[in-house]
Amino acid sequence: MKVLIVGNGAREHAIAEKLAQDCELSSVMSKKNPAIAQLSKDYWICDTEDAEAVGKAIAGREFDLGFASPDASLAAGVSDVLARSGMLVASPTKAAARIEWDKSFMRSLLERHKISGSPLHEVVNAAEDARRVIRDFGAVAVKPLGLTGGKGVKVSGDHFHEIDEKVAYAQSLIEKDGSVLIEEKLVGEEFTFQCFSDGSRIAVMPPVQDHKRAYEGDLGPNTGGMGSYSSGKRLPFMEEADREEAQKILQSVVHAMKKDGNPFRGVLYGQFIITANGVKIIEFNARFGDPEAMNVISLLQDSLTDVFLSIAEGQLSRPAFSDDCTVVKYMVPEGYPGKPLKDAAVSIDAAGVEGSGAKVYYASVYEQGGKILTTGSRAFGVLGRAASLDAAERIAEKGCSFIKGPVWHRSDIGTSALIGKKLERMHSIRG
Repeated sequence: MKVLIVGNGAREHAIAEKLAQDCELSSVMSKKNPAIAQLSKDYWICDTEDAEAVGKAIAGREFDLGFASPDASLAAGVSDVLARSGMLVASPTKAAARIEWDKSFMRSLLERHKISGSPLHEVVNAAEDARRVIRDFGAVAVKPLGLTGGKGVKVSGDHFHEIDEKVAYAQSLIEKDGSVLIEEKLVGEEFTFQCFSDGSRIAVMPPVQDHKRAYEGDLGPNTGGMGSYSSGKRLPFMEEADREEAQKILQSVVHAMKKDGNPFRGVLYGQFIITANGVKIIEFNARFGDPEAMNVISLLQDSLTDVFLSIAEGQLSRPAFSDDCTVVKYMVPEGYPGKPLKDAAVSIDAAGVEGSGAKVYYASVYEQGGKILTTGSRAFGVLGRAASLDAAERIAEKGCSFIKGPVWHRSDIGTSALIGKKLERMHSIRG
């Protein structure tokens, strides 16, 4: 089967590696990811956030199945262009991906279909309304309505301490986007729950916890994600009721979108938080998470090509996942996220990585003159997998040591010390 993937990050490297096991893979990338290029029979370089450019790049070629991965590509309508070229498509249309690129649409969908889990929220388009809502809610999260790469949300206590700071940030987003979403601040432990959907049914993947904060101890500014871990069907701080409630919400969203005549086919990502009042919804994404894709795809025991085909044909298969534990740690350039070093050479001791049992996924790097160079964003995802979290964390940490150059990582992700703090916090929240 001839399969086309659009995207060139570590998430797409993990997807491409799994697809290439049983298909003839081609790819469209914005910059040459050397690992994806090696997995591909053919590849093209163009602006993957320009749907027409992607269409022109593959013009005259025939593929059986296509999958557009990055959020900005989905928001630009790349899936629609792939479908118009004649292939089956396993990623959501621009209209369906709106659940990610328009947070106002997402909250409205939940309200109209009476789906549980939404916090108090309001969309406003004037500073005086922002001040009113912030005063009414007290502790808040201030969110841009569009795509932010995980970096646009600011929260009381972490980023704000005075009401004027909150209003000023809300006003800056109103000036930029025309409106802003203000929500009550949710307190608890977050988790990612992803599923495959054929527009009617879902098949869930193992839950994952991502770490957005740049520095150890979950401190510092938000990033696209510094690493993540999974531990089978539930995370250490989860109860079975949490998993069941999140799964019910995911299925309800898929039903709601179908009922609205806008079926969601692809990977639906729910970002949830367990609070004292149950499971709440932070956001939805219309694609695999990054780094969470590396966790779950490494555990997938069936053909990803077959799963994607079943999505595209509207006959979802039920893939199996291992109950092993996984830990991903992101290597990022010096100065990240504030002033990251760009165009710096890095090297990987492939034999050392293999000997450690880890796997390395190439993220925002590019190849030039035989060298691998940084772009300023996250550079490599390093994955450890084992029967226990402790063992998976040690493998990932060892794997990081074989990447040399001006890069660094959070060494605490997946450690028993950090997870123990989360367990204590969740125990306190549950009362």
